[in-house]
Amino acid sequence: MSEPFSPRQSAAAASQAADVPKSLPVRLLRLAGRLPLRLLHALGAALGVAVFVMSPAYRRKLRANLRQAGFDQRGFAWRAAAETGRTIGELPFIWTRPSAELARLTLWENPQLFDEIEAAGGGILFLTPHLGAFELSARLYAATRAPMTVMFKPPNQPALRPLAELARNGDGLRAVPASLAGVRALLRGLRGGGAVGLLPDQVPGAGDGRWAPFFGRPAYTMTLPQRLAQQPGVHTVLVACERLPSARGWRLHAEPMPEAATPQAVNARMESLIRRCPAQYLWGYNRYKQPAGVPGPDDAGAAGAAARPPADR
Repeated sequence: MSEPFSPRQSAAAASQAADVPKSLPVRLLRLAGRLPLRLLHALGAALGVAVFVMSPAYRRKLRANLRQAGFDQRGFAWRAAAETGRTIGELPFIWTRPSAELARLTLWENPQLFDEIEAAGGGILFLTPHLGAFELSARLYAATRAPMTVMFKPPNQPALRPLAELARNGDGLRAVPASLAGVRALLRGLRGGGAVGLLPDQVPGAGDGRWAPFFGRPAYTMTLPQRLAQQPGVHTVLVACERLPSARGWRLHAEPMPEAATPQAVNARMESLIRRCPAQYLWGYNRYKQPAGVPGPDDAGAAGAAARPPADR
């Protein structure tokens, strides 16, 4: 039975958000956030379809990824493009509305899971794929249960950095960069019994991943979740916020991951979550790209085999 979150505000985090510079992008974001969620979803869907129509490269990538995953039914690509637009359209609402309002619009599929994990003690590792309202789960957990540290890649454009500060920091939420310093911050958080989160389906740089199957095709997948999950007492949880129809809000899916968080296991878990609401995954993302300096999956496998000692005869 789904239950709503019970919000707990953080005065310190609210003060931190108030200190974000009032740049033009921030002002525009706040204005957009005042619009009704239904209208933001409609505008976002229109934007998603428009990009699908006007960008042949995006259209090819989205359709190729859908075919690879087996979601190539007639008309599904148009639906996926519209859902991607809704994901973008709802961001101003998620980033600027009070946590209490977001909480009222979110149903938790398994609310007792975190009660049990928190009672057991130890750190919590959130793994959230680019599915549905992937910005929402960490924000709600931090606002309603306990502070949380998340990893993100800062924007390259200086004008967008104040916007990122507003988006990535909120009630109890602290963002750290995708760097060695950020990894150390996540490790400190887990060792202190805190909650941390990251997006495991981002393609990592050379040396930070391994090739692992994702919907039947090798995808270069980060090894950071496995490193973090190996810390003593850490509980790993897969989380996704499914967007409900007719702008009724979201449903939060959460499931424990007791097995080792290897790239293969994480990809298999993500596939299972994505199959619940496949149109809401970001299929236009270049998930199968080969980062610079990384051998291809066939080359990597051959190199690994060559490096292994011969079996005893």
